[in-house]
Amino acid sequence: MSLPTIIAFSVYLALMLGIGLFFYLRTKNLSDYILGGRQLNGAVAALSAGASDMSGWLLLGLPGAIYLSGLNNSWIGIGLVIGAYLNWQFVAKRLRIYTEKAGDAITLPDFLENRFEDKSRLLRLTSATVILIFFTIYTSAGLVGGAILFEKTFHLDYQMALWIGCLVIVSYTFLGGFMAVSWTDFFQGILMFLALIIIPLYTIQLLGGWQETLNSIHTVNPAYLDIYSGMSLFSIISMMVWGLGYFGQPHILARFMSIKSPSSVPSAQLIGMTWMILSLVGAVLTGFVGIAYFSDVRLDNPETVFIALNQSIMNPWVGGLLLAAILSAIMSTVDSQLLVSSSTIAEDFYKKMINKEAGQKQLVWIGRVAVVGIALIAAILASNPESSVLDLVAYAWGGFGAAFGPVIILSLFWKKMTRNAALGGIISGAVMVIFWKQMEGGIFDMYEILPGFVFSLLICFLISLLGKKPEKSILEGFESVSRYD
Repeated sequence: MSLPTIIAFSVYLALMLGIGLFFYLRTKNLSDYILGGRQLNGAVAALSAGASDMSGWLLLGLPGAIYLSGLNNSWIGIGLVIGAYLNWQFVAKRLRIYTEKAGDAITLPDFLENRFEDKSRLLRLTSATVILIFFTIYTSAGLVGGAILFEKTFHLDYQMALWIGCLVIVSYTFLGGFMAVSWTDFFQGILMFLALIIIPLYTIQLLGGWQETLNSIHTVNPAYLDIYSGMSLFSIISMMVWGLGYFGQPHILARFMSIKSPSSVPSAQLIGMTWMILSLVGAVLTGFVGIAYFSDVRLDNPETVFIALNQSIMNPWVGGLLLAAILSAIMSTVDSQLLVSSSTIAEDFYKKMINKEAGQKQLVWIGRVAVVGIALIAAILASNPESSVLDLVAYAWGGFGAAFGPVIILSLFWKKMTRNAALGGIISGAVMVIFWKQMEGGIFDMYEILPGFVFSLLICFLISLLGKKPEKSILEGFESVSRYD
């Protein structure tokens, strides 16, 4: 590790912590800490949603999968683009409107409880519990990615690298809350984008051009050039259904809820989708050109292909900033997950079930303490150096998509949806994902999000149609949102 790389890397970390401190001084209440007072502009919402969505998976997991098996893993990216577009197109604006109309809800459990006028607290308790379970797993995936970065970059022991990465991310999330997370994600999204464009294009130039790159990959394995290689309709569907996960990701939905105005959604969608498509193409290209560049000596860990290319070809100053892009990708998801989890504990557990008279400053500090607690648990789960970023992300992504996706869609667009249906949908989706994950072979090789999503959707429909109809006040609330929309 050269001195310029260390300096560039350190300056970046100091900037992120500075943003955290800046918003620490401006956080006055729980709404500020959790949702930024619904004052997020469209561009920041778009890039922070994209950055928090993609995580270390974009710079580690996906390039690693392409490097290992070739272009056939691109189907995941195609499915994600379709899912993200549909989420922006249909969910973003209506969720922004509905959460404000439904008692100015600031968390997903808060919205669901208000939407269905659930006085029992069961819907809030169940949804909050599912969020904590899967976000702890998701956060551990980010910490594994951070540990890999610090381990490979600074030649640290894995455990030490894990705890250093955890400390950095927790620090600015603890301090600044939602606005710190959103603005750091905005800058991190820009850095991730630049890294994923610069690295593959520069590598192609060094290899002698696009045709020479293709020739080198063909020499390694011609199948790597074929997007259909080894693929069946079953396996293509299993990859593309990753896109279903978007409808149920609390940290992405929180960005929609926080946008300053529903009228800002179309421009945010354009920015967000452009960033996403170009970044995914860059991630695929990074793994792809890595096959050619490391054709003589294969990497031990495919998920380090971006790091290895950066260290091999880039100027130390630029390399330091591009390494920071990996940390950006990791930070941008972990900080969002920690914040949503802490808001769940502060708002949905502590305020609603333990201390209804809690003051705003007390709730903010409960949220901050929760950030530390959840991060510690996630770090313990991430302590296995053999953990795969892609596998951990897939499990958590599937859990959220199946548990909340159908419930969110139906609660926004189907007035006959009931409280019991939402409760049944969340439980059935989560349980199906956990069950499916434990099985293997045959149909169980299908990514667990699809059976979980379909099962949850069916349960929601059956309970709504067979059970007691929604109260008149619930129907009137739905109609008022439809008129506004």
